[in-house]
Amino acid sequence: MTEPRYDIAIIGAGIVGLATARELLARFPSLRLVVLEKEQAIGQHQTGHNIGVIHSGVYYAPGSLKARACVSGKARLIRFCDEHGIRYELCGKVIVATHEEELPRLEQLYQRGLANGVPGLELIGPGRLHEIEPDVFGIKALYSPTTGIVDFGQVAEAFAQPLLSQGCESLTGHEVIAIKQRGTGSRLIIPSHAVEACYVIGCAGLYADRLANLSGSSPTPRIVPFRGDYYLLRPRRSGVIRGLIYPVPDPRFPFLGVHFTRRLNGEVWLGPNAVLAFAREGYHRMTINAGELWETLRYIGSRKLASRYWRVGLAELYRDFSKAAFLKALQRYLPDPRPADLLPSPSGVRAQALTWTAPLLDAEAHLTPESGAFLKITARE
Repeated sequence: MTEPRYDIAIIGAGIVGLATARELLARFPSLRLVVLEKEQAIGQHQTGHNIGVIHSGVYYAPGSLKARACVSGKARLIRFCDEHGIRYELCGKVIVATHEEELPRLEQLYQRGLANGVPGLELIGPGRLHEIEPDVFGIKALYSPTTGIVDFGQVAEAFAQPLLSQGCESLTGHEVIAIKQRGTGSRLIIPSHAVEACYVIGCAGLYADRLANLSGSSPTPRIVPFRGDYYLLRPRRSGVIRGLIYPVPDPRFPFLGVHFTRRLNGEVWLGPNAVLAFAREGYHRMTINAGELWETLRYIGSRKLASRYWRVGLAELYRDFSKAAFLKALQRYLPDPRPADLLPSPSGVRAQALTWTAPLLDAEAHLTPESGAFLKITARE
């Protein structure tokens, strides 16, 4: 049996893999291209569990790759949604300071946003904050009116729909278990057969490091999964939140902290926390993959992260099991919610990349210049 041969094989049919396929075919329509996905449908992991925020670009270091990608990508996403009839809302976001010590960091975010060309940014006081979010407490806030929400699962579906008509094959239920290098390209082994491709692009999310290892790349950075749990604000209370309410990020900590996110269906999600997941697909507290957990615990990058942030980690873990502690974090911004107002909601798993010596931290959680560009960090490390 002759093995199928393609110019390019993309591994992973999440939003990144599908967007990559779409862009390649737009530039090179004659390509023979295949997208391989281990699940039976597209967008089943980080894409399907995404909270759905369209960020405006206030967090990232001016001039960095993330800053440029966020600002220009947001504009292109809005245009794409308009062209394909995908619903979105520019509901706005307030980043709220509740203590004086947060004000310099809030000012820094404002200056970053201005430098990145984020439209409509305002530094506002309690009066203006009350106009925007009447039930939210804060001494000062940064208002980003063009931050929005969308269903990224629908965006991924819209990416996928025209690919077949453009000559791309999409093969779901095809997990790549080995990659063998050949003189003219690569041979991708899947359980039922093999696929030949001149070039391979990995977009495997939670399994990005394993896929890189299969191709012979460096064993670092390594993916360590962190679960984020949410609560749902009781529907009768959802009207108290008009948009998105975020805390001022603290550069001492690796994660952003709990916040309030309005969804397109009118729901308000509260969270997430950030705790080590016991499996790469560990969407529930008791989902455990012993092999993956041991792999995480024995990795030196995980241990260094734990030693650096153990206090934060314990606090996150406590909040994960204590609704009262979770509620207390929320009441810093919205004093009214009661325990009965917090209902169980879905969780997501974040693919956190860790090097041997330090975490590759997301710029949303850090305000250091290096954190703005993934390539700059990996080169430095």
